[in-house]
Amino acid sequence: MGRLAVVGGHGILGTQFATGASHVDVETPYGSVTVLDAGPHVVLQRHGLDRFTSAPYINHRAHLRALADLGCDRILGLGSVGSLRADIPVGTFVVPNDFIALHLGISFFENAEGHQSPGFDGNWRAAVLERWGANTDVPLRDGGVYWQTIGPRFETQAEIRLLAGHADLVGMTIASECVLAGELRIPYAAVCVVDNLANGVGDTPLTVAEFHAGAAANRTKLLAALDAVLPALAKDDP
Repeated sequence: MGRLAVVGGHGILGTQFATGASHVDVETPYGSVTVLDAGPHVVLQRHGLDRFTSAPYINHRAHLRALADLGCDRILGLGSVGSLRADIPVGTFVVPNDFIALHLGISFFENAEGHQSPGFDGNWRAAVLERWGANTDVPLRDGGVYWQTIGPRFETQAEIRLLAGHADLVGMTIASECVLAGELRIPYAAVCVVDNLANGVGDTPLTVAEFHAGAAANRTKLLAALDAVLPALAKDDP
């Protein structure tokens, strides 16, 4: 059996999550990647360990290739998201079941091998939901459509009105990882944490301060849930 990989974002930035793990440098054809070896699982911080890399400049191909080279056979992506719906409030944890990323042209291949029908892995996604429910009392919403935008800026209110007609959550990274994981035949599922209402969904325009405050407010709950759930997920077959 392979290993579980956890890919983290704003929810675990600046925390003690996996800080005791050993650093492992992996050389790939797309660049060098440093991951944290936490024993039963490995942790990859998509925004970087030593300096922050914003969403459009993340080297997703190097990241996913490194996880494959380390023998990871399932990936749990953690995403900080905005809610496109007032009935999915800040603090909600969601396992999306589909995504929209119409602008996205990322692939390992320049030929027809890049043709695939992408999506979250159904069996692995079900395992995440089951183990989460069995090991923590933090509610996890089953289902939702994630729309990936380019970033790093937030979306305009007009853009959010467009997105809200077709999706439930908005973020900048999860779809890229899911597409590349699919090309590598690695099951991928995500847990998205609603850190803010998207720009225009709330009563006032979204601010950067509001986004950071939401992430900070959710951090303790996320870390406690991960501590409880990851040991069970690390023992699972995809």
